[in-house]
Amino acid sequence: MVTMMQLFVLILMIIYGMFSFIGLTVVMGRRKRKRAVGFFHPYTNDGGGGERVLWCAVKAIQEEAPHLSCVIYTGDDASPQSLEARALAIFGVKLLFPPQVVHLYKRIWIEAATYPHFTLIGQSLGSVLLAWEALNKFTPILYFDTSGYAFTYPVARLFGCKVACYTHYPTISSDMLSRVLSRNSMYNNVNAIASSFWLSRGKAVYYKLMTWTYGWVGFYSNLAMVNSSWTQSHIEKLWNIPQRIRRVYPPCNTLSLQDASLGITVGF
Repeated sequence: MVTMMQLFVLILMIIYGMFSFIGLTVVMGRRKRKRAVGFFHPYTNDGGGGERVLWCAVKAIQEEAPHLSCVIYTGDDASPQSLEARALAIFGVKLLFPPQVVHLYKRIWIEAATYPHFTLIGQSLGSVLLAWEALNKFTPILYFDTSGYAFTYPVARLFGCKVACYTHYPTISSDMLSRVLSRNSMYNNVNAIASSFWLSRGKAVYYKLMTWTYGWVGFYSNLAMVNSSWTQSHIEKLWNIPQRIRRVYPPCNTLSLQDASLGITVGF
């Protein structure tokens, strides 16, 4: 029969083994860092402004720092050639050469459908697991998040990477908290919670904890780029790193507008 002392020793051995495994993985990752920029963009087929930012950033690195390889962490079934072709066909961004691709197989951990409840914290912690998979497969000297997964930054720093990010909007903001406190029923605050005083208070505590944690992980960014003055204002308050934040407006393709006729005839 197992005594309490034996059970305690077994638990200690399991904990020691887990931390040893994590420590060994991190040490190996730091030793095999490559002169590359790793772009954390799990969804490379979303077709939105975030993907345009990704390809413009890749092209900028290829032009300004050609000695650095560009690596895309993606959960899509994509090849270097298909991503290069997609950047040109959809966004008009012609890369100098195809990026390397690291396929991620744990993307389910960041999908909203995986977390019917507590979606915010679920996706945030899930991104940590996904980043662990990514950096364990390939460790760059610069980790560049273009999708807004701030909870991955401490993981990247643990692997010895510098961290840069482009943030379109904060994961959580004071606006979200105020909606819960005012008990307004919206997309992030269902009527069942909004109509209950105690559930609203409980969710407010949850949001406040998330806000504090989001501020802590964001502090690990070496360079944070934001897409607007609104986002900059919120990120400065949340992350408390104003000296490391730069406002970079999102790139827009204006070639078609330049070729378009206004249909106005001016005579003198």
